[in-house]
Amino acid sequence: MLELCTPIVYGSSKAASFFRKSLNLNDFNFNLIKNPENASLKRPNLINITENEIVIQLGESTKIAGEMSLLSLKMAVEALKKNQYEALVTAPINKKNIQTDQFKFTGHTDFLAQQWEVTNYMMMMVADSLKLGLITTHIPINKVTENLTIEKVFNKIQMMDKSLTVDFAFNKPKIAVLAVNPHAGDHGVIGTVDDEIMLPAINKAFEKGIAAFGPFPADGFFGSGQFRKFDGILAAYHDQGLIPFKLLSFEEGVNYTAGLPIVRTSPAHGTAYEIAGKQCASIHSFRNAIYLACDIIKNRKQYQQLTSNPLK
Repeated sequence: MLELCTPIVYGSSKAASFFRKSLNLNDFNFNLIKNPENASLKRPNLINITENEIVIQLGESTKIAGEMSLLSLKMAVEALKKNQYEALVTAPINKKNIQTDQFKFTGHTDFLAQQWEVTNYMMMMVADSLKLGLITTHIPINKVTENLTIEKVFNKIQMMDKSLTVDFAFNKPKIAVLAVNPHAGDHGVIGTVDDEIMLPAINKAFEKGIAAFGPFPADGFFGSGQFRKFDGILAAYHDQGLIPFKLLSFEEGVNYTAGLPIVRTSPAHGTAYEIAGKQCASIHSFRNAIYLACDIIKNRKQYQQLTSNPLK
């Protein structure tokens, strides 16, 4: 990993030292630094976020753990705004214990969008052969249809097309849009949202030169393997996309935020308190999140070079 990037962790050096000893990880040490400029290229680095004595209990949700999560995130964001980093990889957070007057969000994605004053952004789940975006994210299922408009669906299609091109280096990506209702509504028998919102948005995107298709009933789309024929997939709501994604790529998947000026990735899993300290967690999703961030940085630079000097 050190051949590809320089990792810098924001956290408590005392907590890291305590857990290193309690878990007998004697062959690992962080390089403690005060700021990113002092980072070692040969070791993982850690910026200490507090000098206070804090108690973090393995596998337990506590108020202090939420406070430290938010503090580490805010310090990293501040450094990103100063262009001290090229990418941010966030660890899973407990969405309950991190809530404060300063953080009233359903996750990292909305918080980061506010920090960069971005209103048009998208949560994407990424694996080797699967790029899946969400039109709506963390809202109750009975609020999904009222949060769908032709313009919103069209904007998400546009965003996925741009992200697949710029961030993932696809040439003329092929995008599938999933239907909201079973059987895509059966021409109005099971609802009209697919005929009245999803299809017009897809047609509008197609007229703008985007290779968008659908709406496809989600069960048959994944069950038949049709998803393998597309570069990107847009799901209408959270579980419609994440259930098949995690069935196919749970240990490998990465959460990526499209539409931000910065590169932000995260493992696709949650906090997993039940296995904390047991040394049985899979490393793959977090490691892939770091590697994907490196790839997107490279792809963005290549795209910028191509578009700024197309003759070259």
